[in-house]
Amino acid sequence: MAKNAVKNIGIPTKTVPKDVCTDDTCPFHGTLKVRGKIFQGIIVSASMDNSVVVEWNYTLFMPKYERYEKRKTKVVAHRPSCFHVKKGDTVRIGECRPISKTKKFVIIEKL
Repeated sequence: MAKNAVKNIGIPTKTVPKDVCTDDTCPFHGTLKVRGKIFQGIIVSASMDNSVVVEWNYTLFMPKYERYEKRKTKVVAHRPSCFHVKKGDTVRIGECRPISKTKKFVIIEKL
């Protein structure tokens, strides 16, 4: 494969980054494989190098009270150098191998 050629990750995405990327843990330009769960959420923190915190909300039914309660999930995701995202952006993240102690997801699309 040619240097910085965009490879198919097997997941349909509308926007593929075209920037030059030297990150080996990029699913489009590196060797990182995306498999497993795919989530969509909002970036709540982008102050780390190459990492973002993504959050999404959901409701859970409580049978005892016969009502729903709101819950949220926060995960740390890897940000390849070809994605330019900031706090408040909506992104799609995919599960990958563990990149560090807390990072097990990678950004695959900016919505």
